[in-house]
Amino acid sequence: MAEEAQNNGGENAVVAAHSHGGGEGAGTAVISSDAVQNPGLPPHRKRVTDLDPKREKRAERTVYTLFYISIAGSLGAVLAYMFFPIESGELLAIRLHTMFVGLGMALALLAIGIGAVHWGKAIMADHESIDYRHPVPSDEPTREGAAEVFKLADEESGFSRRSLVRNSLIGALIAFPLPGITLLRSLAPQDRDAVQLLKHTMWDKGVRLARDPSGVPIKASEVTIGSAFHVIPETLNHEDFHKLSLDERGGSDNLLDAKAKAIVLLMRLDQEELKELPEREGWSYDGIVAYSKVCTHVGCPVALYEQHTHHLLCPCHQSQFDVSEHAKVVFGPAKRPLPQLPITVDDQGYLVAQSDFHEPVGPSFWERLK
Repeated sequence: MAEEAQNNGGENAVVAAHSHGGGEGAGTAVISSDAVQNPGLPPHRKRVTDLDPKREKRAERTVYTLFYISIAGSLGAVLAYMFFPIESGELLAIRLHTMFVGLGMALALLAIGIGAVHWGKAIMADHESIDYRHPVPSDEPTREGAAEVFKLADEESGFSRRSLVRNSLIGALIAFPLPGITLLRSLAPQDRDAVQLLKHTMWDKGVRLARDPSGVPIKASEVTIGSAFHVIPETLNHEDFHKLSLDERGGSDNLLDAKAKAIVLLMRLDQEELKELPEREGWSYDGIVAYSKVCTHVGCPVALYEQHTHHLLCPCHQSQFDVSEHAKVVFGPAKRPLPQLPITVDDQGYLVAQSDFHEPVGPSFWERLK
């Protein structure tokens, strides 16, 4: 049958495949005479740095100059952090600080990247090669070959031979983390206990709940079922902040730090849907509850409220808290509920705090320190 198929098929013969039982199978094998041939690698084109030693030297100078620029950018970010402080809390100072620190870090990273790319494209050895995949683990000769490849790569890149390029790169890599390390200084004051600072905010007995950012006090009658208010203490305002004592400011030296700890979300639920813990009876008022807006995972603002499910959502890592059950965690990486602010109303019907939070606000790791 194979001969008959070949005679009838000409050059493009079709051969019927036989099954194991001796009969004809369903598959056929087509033998094509015009298969695509392997074109191979294109002719190698030398770069200008391969043909002109002056161009090669110029490229080398460009690379280590970029690495030195990266070092200057890293040190510039550190100096900007020192000479543009933000302790005053003034908006202009914060803008200048952010701009110059950011420009320094961006310059450092950009110069390293451009320098490394230019090094690879203009100076390192340029030739085509094919890398074949092999099963792992490799045998001993293959491992020895891999070690030889690393040695050859060092020779071709000139890492050991081009001392200026190598040393400037090492210097840039050492200097680049310095701005980040310097910024760690701002995470907490060195002369105070960070845990105690987070346990104390501007909320105190009788402090009215006010809208953020206007600072207008909120009456209980204004909070309808299903609504949510972004709330700050009434005492948190630009004009009078620095007139308060350090204790009244929640231990914070500037307005932004004080606000970051004191921000609150205010919501009203149907009284029948609210499940309060026995030890928190009286912390709400007629279905109105207030919880810290600072997520207990890494401190992002929990700003999204789903009134039908009574869930608060943190947009950073999708932690969800159930407001109807003391803001317990129902989803996500957060490990503890949002701290609740005890509230009531004063003689004029305005919502006021009964006290400060009874636990630290913010990420869980803060309260684990002590």
